[in-house]
Amino acid sequence: MATGTARTADTARAADTARAADTAEEVGAGEAGFGSGKAGGARGGRLRRTLLASLVAAAVIVPVSAAASAEALAPAPVVFAESAPPQSRYAANRDNIAEAVRMAQDADRSGRAGRLRAMAAAGTAQFLAFDGRRGGRAVEVFGELETADRIAVLVPGSDTTLDTYERFRSGAVALQQRLRAGHARTAVVAWLGYDTPGTVSTTVLTTGRADAAAAELGPFLDRLRDMAAPGARLSLLCHSYGSVVCARTATGAAVGDLVLFGSPGTGAGSARELPTAARVWAGRGGADWIADVPHVRLGGLGFGTDPVDPAFGARVFASGSGGHSDYLKAGTRSLDALAAIVLGSAPAQEAGHA
Repeated sequence: MATGTARTADTARAADTARAADTAEEVGAGEAGFGSGKAGGARGGRLRRTLLASLVAAAVIVPVSAAASAEALAPAPVVFAESAPPQSRYAANRDNIAEAVRMAQDADRSGRAGRLRAMAAAGTAQFLAFDGRRGGRAVEVFGELETADRIAVLVPGSDTTLDTYERFRSGAVALQQRLRAGHARTAVVAWLGYDTPGTVSTTVLTTGRADAAAAELGPFLDRLRDMAAPGARLSLLCHSYGSVVCARTATGAAVGDLVLFGSPGTGAGSARELPTAARVWAGRGGADWIADVPHVRLGGLGFGTDPVDPAFGARVFASGSGGHSDYLKAGTRSLDALAAIVLGSAPAQEAGHA
């Protein structure tokens, strides 16, 4: 009898997990990438599904995924001296990725092997850092870092891992192409330098992952400044949960602009509270479902004031009509605005926020 009861509970738990996983896949696909996603439509329905799934995340998704996910087989990341130039880092990390591909193939993880092979980009990829273990970390450069005097650092939101990296990369490529059309000496750095939370999880509701990431991002920005052209100006472009990371990162004088887009909030009450002297920008697409997320902070949960609220004090730029995953899509108003900020020209601002 006890065995039958346990089996029934296991069956129900599995059904709940499957339903929650379906929600995570739908919502997470839009959160993780700067690539394609459904804009507009049933924002409220999606939000309700997200919140309902979050209620079962701690009891269902977290323990099940922790038990089911295997350690990704990959070599340890390469350790560099502080003075190592970008080109030597690129070459060593390409070798590290090639070894990670081989290890994934030997472990019969053909999906991971294929995604890593795509990251290698026929031997031309420029990775300042790479770690193929677990969800993975990667810091990739697009453009010539050593000669760039305008550099955009992209910080992604939740569910961004090596398995969803292509979506993140596609946004970085689109931004670099847009920047080069206006100024040749530009570079984009795609910074997947932290363990992103899952969209449907308890960690995505707190600043814990962001605090750990900020401790990594701040020193990285200092090193990046030293690798770039003398006097290079950096801009931090931060999507969704990545905006929580950036808002908690102490930035030096080289960072001129801090841009929060698709943000759930930052954990701060106003832009003045952020540990930066940079100009703070905020933007949200007209069909971004995150507008419906409650902007509250209670008992360590939630992120408080909406960055596009006048009370926050950011410069609110016009972001067009796109959805949560559309900010860096080619031809969008949001991409034009982000490029303008990086290049130092004023983007169009929302009425009432100029």
